[in-house]
Amino acid sequence: MSHPVGLPSSPPDLSVTLGRLRLPNPILVASGTFGYGREMAGMVDLKRLGGIVPKTITPQPRKGNAPWRTVETSSGLLNSIGLDNDGVDSFLAKQLPWLLDCGAPVIVSIAGATLDDFESLARRLEAVPGIAALELNISCPNVSHGVDMGSDPVMCRRVVAAVRGATTLPVLAKLTPNVTDIVAVARAAHDGGADAVTVINTCQGMAVDWRRRRPLLGNVIGGLSGPAIKPIALRCVHQIRRAVDIPIIGVGGIMTIDDCMEFFVTGASAVQIGTASFAEPIVSARLLDELPSVVAELGAASLREIIGTLQLPAAPAACQPSPASSGHAT
Repeated sequence: MSHPVGLPSSPPDLSVTLGRLRLPNPILVASGTFGYGREMAGMVDLKRLGGIVPKTITPQPRKGNAPWRTVETSSGLLNSIGLDNDGVDSFLAKQLPWLLDCGAPVIVSIAGATLDDFESLARRLEAVPGIAALELNISCPNVSHGVDMGSDPVMCRRVVAAVRGATTLPVLAKLTPNVTDIVAVARAAHDGGADAVTVINTCQGMAVDWRRRRPLLGNVIGGLSGPAIKPIALRCVHQIRRAVDIPIIGVGGIMTIDDCMEFFVTGASAVQIGTASFAEPIVSARLLDELPSVVAELGAASLREIIGTLQLPAAPAACQPSPASSGHAT
């Protein structure tokens, strides 16, 4: 049987490169939405994933915020977990060995209250063989000062540079959309030595019980994720792609293979699946199954041929008066 004209004769190459980080494919699972992987191992073949970003860790254990911690919205999910985790010591002893044995690249998400926190975490993780990269969570809206380092370009550059000086691992900076100019922050991350930026974290929002006249989240304000924020995430990817020479991991509202392709064409080299995993735990595996055929549909031999190929409309020509015009406004 002959192969259809215009389609590649072999499966497309799905591998991607993000600075010094090389991944077998572009489908990753986002921090805070996949646990530490154990919970999902019975449903998803973890070694197929392009990468796992486990729950963010901090220097010391954190209890997180008061309930309610999550509230479903009409097109997404509000969360105010507050970086609940057992701290780096417990992570290194109980979680990381299992993760490193699962077969997928492991990108460890770290957060801290100070620049020294980030630097010390990076130094500790540098000593552990097998970690693929570090993702700096400088954009969590659910903890005090959680977005400070991700909203100020100067602080962003400093924290990235500090981590860059403390480790040889690839460094990803996870950016917040809750800023006036995300391009300036992405440029600062690039200048600080980041290999890539993860775009975006959640958008600030809240939910209210008007009958009781109370906020539903215990922390009042939380982070909105899910389909509602996809247009914002795409806009951020687009703006950064046009202005900063740095690889991008797109995050925000990805549910379908069409969503993935929108991010790739717009300029993301990889994507992270977050809220969708709550509704459909096997979504990452489904997207991996569907990706080769849609890449081949465009006649591409590799995903890399598609990344950043968005065709923008031509700029409108300046308005010129016609020869017959009197020159007077009408």
